[in-house]
Amino acid sequence: MKMAKSVEEYIESQEKYGKSLELLREILCETELEETVKWGIPTYTINKKNVVGIGAFKTHFGLWFFNGVFLSDPHNCLINAQEGKTKGMRQMRFTSNDDIDRSIVLDYTLEAIENQKKGLEIKPEKKPLIIPEELEKVFNENKELAAIFESLTLTKRREFAEHVASAKREETRQKRLEKIIPMILNNIGLNDKYR
Repeated sequence: MKMAKSVEEYIESQEKYGKSLELLREILCETELEETVKWGIPTYTINKKNVVGIGAFKTHFGLWFFNGVFLSDPHNCLINAQEGKTKGMRQMRFTSNDDIDRSIVLDYTLEAIENQKKGLEIKPEKKPLIIPEELEKVFNENKELAAIFESLTLTKRREFAEHVASAKREETRQKRLEKIIPMILNNIGLNDKYR
């Protein structure tokens, strides 16, 4: 499916739930939220922070609240779509327009806006940088390489470390080391060509 460039384009592409998404859009546009498209999906923000999005799937359509974990949910209508994985996001799902209670959607949205204004949000957990033994050994032997590595951004260091560590065979790990050493020396990130 191609990425929509506008909210209208996204809604028009949803044959089954287009009219339903338009109804949700009308409710959200009654608030102070700014309407935009992120990841090809209609997203509503306040102060450039994501608050709520709308979307359609095979068997349902709905809203997702980016920091829905903080919503009081008095009607018990929010779900965690990926229990154990999703920490902050919560969904409100519908299968027909009859399921939509305008006042409930508006109440939840207004609470989400207030929560965002208060700064309530789940921050992603930062994983520690773990240097694999093979890379650590090379750094112990070549202090210049180690110093250059330390000067790289955390993202670049993490990419290099995970690239080596993810190889299952020792032979593959060595080949990966041979590949990344010149890249580190030239301050070139593993994935720079994609940025």
